[in-house]
Amino acid sequence: MEFGSPCYFDNTKTGFELYLDWINQLKLEQQMEKVIVGMEPTGHYLLNLAHILKENHIKFVGVNSLHVKKSKELDDNLPTKKDVKDVKVIAQLVNDGRYAEPTIPQGVYAELRVTKKIRDLLTDDLQTVQGRILNWVDRYFPEFLTVRIYFFVGINKGLPTAIL
Repeated sequence: MEFGSPCYFDNTKTGFELYLDWINQLKLEQQMEKVIVGMEPTGHYLLNLAHILKENHIKFVGVNSLHVKKSKELDDNLPTKKDVKDVKVIAQLVNDGRYAEPTIPQGVYAELRVTKKIRDLLTDDLQTVQGRILNWVDRYFPEFLTVRIYFFVGINKGLPTAIL
């Protein structure tokens, strides 16, 4: 069952206000008390919208991307990617109860999640850079890791000496 025309909005405060007005208008027209917003959670765009919906006490759910793809193929046996088709499939999956309710952490828990994500990214970047450096050393200075440098500093008859 379709209600109203599509609502296109930007990932901005003004865009979210437009979306919330559209939802409230549909609720009044259709005499609904509650709404569930279903989405395919791909990328970071979900987070801002999820916070706005949570602040406005609107339930939001996520639908697995693979489920959307498989359900699309079941309907018309064509795996084509079209936004209008995706919206209808997501709506049907939400209507059937085939969704997950995402947990959006608040406060210190949100900060911990972001910090862990940044740490993971930095660890991956460090491993990449270390691998590149080792590649360059092996390529341009193949003997570098096999050369042993012995350094000894001592005192010989009261004078400092160094042996390399």
